[in-house]
Amino acid sequence: MMRPAHDPFPEVILGNANRRFSGVTSTMLQVLQRQQNQASIVVLGAWHLPSTVRHVQFLTLLRQLRGQQAKGRIVVFHARRNNEMIQGLIIRSLARCTVRLLFTSTAQRHHTRLTRWLMKQMDSVISTCNAAARYLKTPPDKLIPHGIDTERYQPRPEPVALPADLVTPAQHYIGLFGRVRPQKGVDVLVKAALPILARHTDWALMIVGEIKPDEQPFVAKLQLQAKQAGVLDRVVFTGRRPFEELPRLFACMSIVTALSRNEGFGLTVLEAMSSARAVIASRAGAWPDILTPDEDGLLVDVGDAVGTQIALQRLVIDEHLRRRLADNARQTVLNHYRVETEADALLKHYHQLAQL
Repeated sequence: MMRPAHDPFPEVILGNANRRFSGVTSTMLQVLQRQQNQASIVVLGAWHLPSTVRHVQFLTLLRQLRGQQAKGRIVVFHARRNNEMIQGLIIRSLARCTVRLLFTSTAQRHHTRLTRWLMKQMDSVISTCNAAARYLKTPPDKLIPHGIDTERYQPRPEPVALPADLVTPAQHYIGLFGRVRPQKGVDVLVKAALPILARHTDWALMIVGEIKPDEQPFVAKLQLQAKQAGVLDRVVFTGRRPFEELPRLFACMSIVTALSRNEGFGLTVLEAMSSARAVIASRAGAWPDILTPDEDGLLVDVGDAVGTQIALQRLVIDEHLRRRLADNARQTVLNHYRVETEADALLKHYHQLAQL
């Protein structure tokens, strides 16, 4: 698969069928930036795409794949969601070219009957981590973990100033990044952190992420707990922040937690590690694959507020431990989880599929 990137006929079609910006969307875009100059790639659907990315609508793509120039061609369609697998099946059935279907499975749950059927129709299924692979009836063809942009998320000279509207009386911050909801373990973090904030008045908790209207009662309950503990001024819910601000916010944290009860892959941990922050993560998603306890981060059981409190206390009182874990974390990402590594592995797999 080495045709020029400007070739109007695609070698690879990437599904992009979700109107909501998600971690899947973010991953696709980061990888695509590294691939689009190495192969002729087009994205099906325009959601969340920068102007520099080639995209096409469904009917336009069908007309192209049914045209005379499609005869004898081979195209790889990469789906990451059920509706994208369905799109791929329709395209394969109607196209005049050969279409190879690839699906990336990240879910850590038992798949529905529909998803299992759709996956059986694929030419190849890959996964991003061992935890997700264990939920597949048949082992994946490959494990290709996600990578991170290590230039975007990199260590910065300390101290890094918070945006003015987020400043608190504290000097050190414990962060959690992601949409605010129980699934992300926000309540576990608040329960674990409140006693620590009460003892260490130079520390604050910052929860960075969108709060949907139906989650307002959940947040109000957590704020009431903080008020009762006398630390409400040091428990900050930022709401949704601009995407371009996130690297700065990671750099402002002394500790980053990721305490999801379940997770697909979980890029937050890689973003924090790449930023050289000390990380505490639950044993969810790919995090047990990524982190080596007491070497480049700390792991706690899912939903374990006591274990999380113990881990937080260790890091709060031991700056040397925080720095050692953070430095090792950055090196782990540089060695194994660069987005360029993911992009190259996917291109290689596309090529192998095209040769079937």
